Amino acid sequence: MYSEIQRERADIGGLMARPEYREWNPELIKPKKLLNPVKASRSHQELHRELLMNHRRGLGVDSKPELQRVLEHRRRNQLIKKKKEELEAKRLQCPFEQELLRRQQRLNQLEKPPEKEEDHAPEFMKVRENLRRIATLTSEERAL
Repeated sequence: MYSEIQRERADIGGLMARPEYREWNPELIKPKKLLNPVKASRSHQELHRELLMNHRRGLGVDSKPELQRVLEHRRRNQLIKKKKEELEAKRLQCPFEQELLRRQQRLNQLEKPPEKEEDHAPEFMKVRENLRRIATLTSEERAL
């Protein structure tokens, strides 16, 4: 079987024209293999190298690079620490401070409704107030 394949190859080799450039002829330009621009690019080489390394390690293609995993782990740890610190800060407040915060919040809520009432005033009243302010400013500037 193997000998038959070799005979067929030998027959094919006899049929194919052999290039004459193998013979040294200084007048001929020797052909060069063209470079694939995709494979020659730096980014493609780096990607290929990373895929080979992941394959050797046994990691899948969908797994994240080590740097990205480390950064996500750090972010997660920072968020956890921040939440713990907030909880500790709430626990460390004495009852007196908590009561002061509640009273301050109530006072802020009581002060806000008058501001809302002013927002419901007709627009011509707002414009009139703005004109008064402008008029007083210009008269003060004239006095200076």
